[in-house]
Amino acid sequence: MYSAIIIEDEYHNRELLRNLLQQYAPDVKLLAEADSIQAAQKLLQKNQPDLIFLDIELPDGKGFDLLKATPNLDFEVIFTTAYDHYALHAIRFCALDYLLKPLKISELQEALQKARRMLEQKNENLRLKELIQNLNKPLQPKRLALATGEKLEFVSSDQIIRCQGENNYTRFFLLDGRQILVCQTLREYEDLLKPQGFVRVHQSNLVNINQVKSFIRSDGGYLELVDGSKVQVARTRKEELLRALMKN
Repeated sequence: MYSAIIIEDEYHNRELLRNLLQQYAPDVKLLAEADSIQAAQKLLQKNQPDLIFLDIELPDGKGFDLLKATPNLDFEVIFTTAYDHYALHAIRFCALDYLLKPLKISELQEALQKARRMLEQKNENLRLKELIQNLNKPLQPKRLALATGEKLEFVSSDQIIRCQGENNYTRFFLLDGRQILVCQTLREYEDLLKPQGFVRVHQSNLVNINQVKSFIRSDGGYLELVDGSKVQVARTRKEELLRALMKN
């Protein structure tokens, strides 16, 4: 049995989530509900939930403010939001879950299943701490949470040379010579890493522009990277790549 708290300012949204949990997640026991950061802080002082459902926009601030003010982030969080592009980008960067309103049963069940797995594996939520650090330093290289079968590894985006798509997996090539294989598609990481200076140069390769050594025009065009590897550049990607190289 897992204990949970709902932090949401709109009553009908709290009621909907409460009913969905009762119907589809009998192993989740709802401890309490709050409609503001102030009310949530009081609840967290009295309760130790396994999981909180946290609205990003609250009357007295953002849900992130609650996390920043909470000393022990030893719970899982599923964010709920109507839409906030920057917030969702930061959340995905740290491999955390969110639910878009209006809530969908399938998405709730998927997020809960992931939360259960995480609760079984850890005592302290390192991904939440990483999210707070990334939000506090928006202009610095962000650290990406890479979940492998054995552990959760945090890698700074400026330490990634390139990402290579391998069907439903992505292989990360790092400056220290390591390779990390993650069970997510290259497309998902393309959306996350593009603002960090990464360019899709081929169907199967996403490259960190800062790690490009040279662009060779012969043989159809390819890149030489700082680790000595060579990556073919698709004809349809050359213009975008050259623009990014000229800006860098």
